[in-house]
Amino acid sequence: MSGSSAVGGAEREDAEVPLGVPAYVGDGPPTYEAEPTGLPVADPDELRELVADTVLDGARYGTSTVRAASVRGDSARFRGEPRRDALLTARFGTGEDALVLVAMATGARATPGAHRAAADVCAWIGRAVGRSHARLAQDIRAARRGDLKSGLHRLTDRSLGKLRARAAELGLEPDEYTATLRCLLLPADPDCRTRVFFGVGAGGLFRLRGGEWQDIEPRTADATGEAVVGFGSPPPAETPDGDRLTMDLGITTPPSPYEPAPAPPRDPFRFRASVARPGDTLLLCSGGLAEPLRGEPELARHLTRRWAEGGPPGLAAFLADTQVRVKGYADDRTAAAVWEA
Repeated sequence: MSGSSAVGGAEREDAEVPLGVPAYVGDGPPTYEAEPTGLPVADPDELRELVADTVLDGARYGTSTVRAASVRGDSARFRGEPRRDALLTARFGTGEDALVLVAMATGARATPGAHRAAADVCAWIGRAVGRSHARLAQDIRAARRGDLKSGLHRLTDRSLGKLRARAAELGLEPDEYTATLRCLLLPADPDCRTRVFFGVGAGGLFRLRGGEWQDIEPRTADATGEAVVGFGSPPPAETPDGDRLTMDLGITTPPSPYEPAPAPPRDPFRFRASVARPGDTLLLCSGGLAEPLRGEPELARHLTRRWAEGGPPGLAAFLADTQVRVKGYADDRTAAAVWEA
């Protein structure tokens, strides 16, 4: 996942995309139009529920610069559906004791309240983290990994439990009002370079280090059993048998025809705490960006060329980078990237 790439269908490495034309990588442009078309249907009595096509935010604290964006996917734009992804960026506390939270969620596909479920769970985890931010910041500085993991697991379970309760209030099945949840905690203390990821559900956690992308998403075994490789250590690139550890395909064993099919397992809680190095770029994203990053090498090469040198981009440039299109991938995209000074 490194190197340069053709952008906008051009073959040359230094090809420029015309101003205002969204770039794409791969062998051709996606089928859908590159810009928003239809707006979601609005209820005049519920205008607070409208979801903007695009959200963009950023900040700089301690040694890190944050860029975050959430963009409605090409498919939802074409159908006039709301963005199912939600994004929350928040600072709790002041000075070097402050803690920055980036939370993103994706509502269940083909459910009418998907955008509300995503917004709800982001708000609930934000409230929970905000009320506990002083203790969380202390645990991060002291590298109390066990306390962090267990505490954040509880906060996540409570937030997702509220979604199930809200589904019952609305007369819906739990899988009709649910969402993935993925979060980053970033201490403002410049002497603390520990970055904490936690969450439940599909997406990606990547690190750009030395011009090479590393897929550092915690594996299921790490999430549910043995401890994740410790602070600052990259995960092993492959097993002793030579199998690369790059993605969880999620393939389950078919049920026996002689027994009732088991209930689908809940997604495991995922946690990773690592120490950033100067020059690192950490990328947390929803499945809408993680899937093309894993599936289309040209996209990873393009982002390497854009982000490996020169420091963090401005907000508009970051938005353009996260919007680079790939044929066959039309879901919402939400991403938060952290550049280390």
